[in-house]
Amino acid sequence: MPTLVLLRHGQSQWNLENRFTGWWDSDLTEKGIAEAREAGTLLAARGFDFDRCFTSVQTRAIRTLHLVLHSMDRLWLPVSKDWHLNERHYGGLTGLNKAEMIAKVGVEQVKIWRRSFDIPPPPLEADSPYQVGADRRYAGIAIPRAESLKDTIVRVLPYYDADIVPALRRGERVIVAAHGNSLRALEKHLSNIADADIVGLEIPTGQPIVYELNDDLSVRDRYYLSER
Repeated sequence: MPTLVLLRHGQSQWNLENRFTGWWDSDLTEKGIAEAREAGTLLAARGFDFDRCFTSVQTRAIRTLHLVLHSMDRLWLPVSKDWHLNERHYGGLTGLNKAEMIAKVGVEQVKIWRRSFDIPPPPLEADSPYQVGADRRYAGIAIPRAESLKDTIVRVLPYYDADIVPALRRGERVIVAAHGNSLRALEKHLSNIADADIVGLEIPTGQPIVYELNDDLSVRDRYYLSER
């Protein structure tokens, strides 16, 4: 029976500051580091082990995975890092404080940008200090200027099918450490969640989500490990 664990990174500095983060490389806070270590300790205590690991190319997700594996004495496991698992690109909202944006444009507009399924935020300006085009990890990639959740799903699911599904079909135990919206994309697919409902799915930081799968990769069970 294949097992897939999904894990949102621990609290980042911009999570703490209530800022739109997206593709900007905000690191973990001390609380985020503790969350990651606690997730690894919980996984080990409950008898979980892994054969293959996947994460984005963003520091907060990579460090979370490494802290988990360190807590499990599994730092030697193979890890695949890929930008397709990055957080949703928040475009022109990147770096802005969410509460300040609500005061500026209203709660309904911010809710549309944050939670609508297919409406992206305003695009990131070419001269924005939050442009990542010069970052070597994105060399050769057509970096989006903004993404809706639907756009994020369009890039995440082909990667899941091409890279993660084969590992699961081989019977490998898999952990994916990623971000709120890239994990929403996977949860929408795995749990067959409707477009209108997926935007309301909250994924807390540092809490392992366990998917027990049948051999055909249909879902047998889904739960937060801390609740079992």
